[in-house]
Amino acid sequence: MNQLFNSIKIGSKELKNRLVMPPMTRSRAGNGEVATELMADYYAQRASAGLIVSEGTQISQQGRGYAWTPGIHTEEQIMGWQKVTHKVHENEGVIYAQLWHVGRVSHHSLQPDHQAPVSSSEIVAEGVKVFIDPDNKGPEAGVGEMIQHSKPKALTIPEIKEIVKDYAKAAANAMKAGFDGVEVHAANGYLINQFIDSNANNRTDEYGVTLENRLRFLKEVIIAISNEIGGDKVGVRLAPFTTLQGAVDATPEATYLEAAKILNEIGVGYIHIAEADWDDAPGSPDSFKKELRQVFRGALIYAGHYTKEKAEDALAKGWADMIGFGSDFIANPDLPYRLENDLKLNQGDKDTYFGGSAKGYTDYPSYK
Repeated sequence: MNQLFNSIKIGSKELKNRLVMPPMTRSRAGNGEVATELMADYYAQRASAGLIVSEGTQISQQGRGYAWTPGIHTEEQIMGWQKVTHKVHENEGVIYAQLWHVGRVSHHSLQPDHQAPVSSSEIVAEGVKVFIDPDNKGPEAGVGEMIQHSKPKALTIPEIKEIVKDYAKAAANAMKAGFDGVEVHAANGYLINQFIDSNANNRTDEYGVTLENRLRFLKEVIIAISNEIGGDKVGVRLAPFTTLQGAVDATPEATYLEAAKILNEIGVGYIHIAEADWDDAPGSPDSFKKELRQVFRGALIYAGHYTKEKAEDALAKGWADMIGFGSDFIANPDLPYRLENDLKLNQGDKDTYFGGSAKGYTDYPSYK
């Protein structure tokens, strides 16, 4: 027991414990989708995590799906993130940038020239909403509107190739911004997931129909990024058994074990499995976890409704190497200390999770 507080090496980085602060959208980026000093304070407060993965960070304006989320595709955005990584490193933390393209989960008002968002296919996920700021009040007001995502346009093959280049460029930008690595968001119904999952992909070309074709975009993105920054600095987030944002696969175990084999061949540093985090949600079958451990040699991170006890059990059984604690890290900047010493946890204020200022963001007290 207490493996949570043992060190672990991922790539060239020795991490001080096995707690991960997973990516969590907080919608507090400034004008131009630039990371702010406030965001730097927020991440630095949580630098005692073994690994921080930043909130989803769009690789291009086309990749943006929500108001007040940060990007990593302009020089100003790179400079904004440099403030964050500098403060995290000052506090002896390790931080990866999560690279994000939302695909169809966007609205034309957020897109370049108000164009339709893009996807693998021209399929609308009914009831899937995005967050916009119609009156341009900014994140501090914390007032926006949830609306149905716009009908997407199916990407052409040349357009797919350009997005692969966007991912590689974003990874290079992340290293320029001082991140220790990148995590590619291939989960939760966003663009890469829209290619992988069978019900979100009705293409009939080399990116559709067969499992090999549906995994092609993921493979090309990860190869391009690995060639740019080195595979050991790359993680990939997958969500095999959730059905978020209308992405459902007919054979998730077979699909995602094959994805893991591809990622193993490329040589990425870790796979990050996003499990459902609501009560009574279906978990990942033990059979899948055991097979995943067999086919993937890198580190395995799991996140989704974990307690200290559940996390220690996962580590003891050997199918997990690190565990993500989401909302607990929002409310407890010193979460590793509290968990190690069995101290009471602060409770998060859900009304301040998205948008706003320092309240509910950087004002949660540390135990000491």
